Amino acid sequence: MNHETTTEPNTVASQRSLDELAAAHDAEDSLICEGCDRSCAWFNDAALRGEGISVGYEDRLIIAPMDVALPEGKVTSIIGPNGCGKSTLLKALSRTMPTRSGAVYLNGTAIASLPTAEIARQMALLPQSPSAPGGLTVKELVSYGRYPHQKGFGRLTDKDHEIISWALDITRLTAFADRAIDALSGGQRQRAWIAMALAQDTDLILLDEPTTYLDMAHQLEVLELLQSLNRDQGKTIALVIHELNLASRFSDWMIAMKDGSIRAAGTAEQVMTPSMMKEVFGLEALIEPDPWTDKPSLVSYRLAG
Repeated sequence: MNHETTTEPNTVASQRSLDELAAAHDAEDSLICEGCDRSCAWFNDAALRGEGISVGYEDRLIIAPMDVALPEGKVTSIIGPNGCGKSTLLKALSRTMPTRSGAVYLNGTAIASLPTAEIARQMALLPQSPSAPGGLTVKELVSYGRYPHQKGFGRLTDKDHEIISWALDITRLTAFADRAIDALSGGQRQRAWIAMALAQDTDLILLDEPTTYLDMAHQLEVLELLQSLNRDQGKTIALVIHELNLASRFSDWMIAMKDGSIRAAGTAEQVMTPSMMKEVFGLEALIEPDPWTDKPSLVSYRLAG
């Protein structure tokens, strides 16, 4: 897979931007980047990568052996039909689900060799539909994010309180700090969980369907927050998402999956194509540039004949 690189500028791969890669594929009407190429200079410098990883339950293989990587400093979305292995891939990459084969590398180190607390200091994971004990306040929930950094009796330090306050402020929840989680709206509640992940003070944040069950306004609210964390704080963000137009709008990189394998990966312009929609979703799709963002937008679709 050809990617934007973060290696030294004297390498060939480092001179090729995502825009250049997109231009190189403009003339092709086929899916690109079917899996990742470990020989790519960018691949070894990814924030999180899997080499030859596979996942299964008993005799059922959920994810076929694959190479996959998440670009450092980018927003990556993982898309695909229900049951294709998107959430399973995120769990395998975060070591919350064991792999059958291969290895996962977090910032260049084999994740299997790292203590759980050290992983939590480098990577935050927001699972699908998280739940909190009844009566827990927003500030109490956010403070849980400091647990990987605590020592001794686990008392919060001045630095802990400072980071908690920052997480509440950046997610616009300071005024709700003493309010119970179950008294919040859906969008506010999701922001509270993101604030907890931010309190871990990690450079990498993984989110499994953070916009599920939210209305359109709250979906935008959450994704604009993630985009600002990426642009203003330099966070590497990866999320599983079903809303294709939102994935295209907010992502620098997209990974399309089907039947436990990667079928396409690249920029939104490379991945959001009629051929991808037919291959991955079984749809004939009309895709046009969004008039506000110029990103590919799914205008209409029907089942492919």
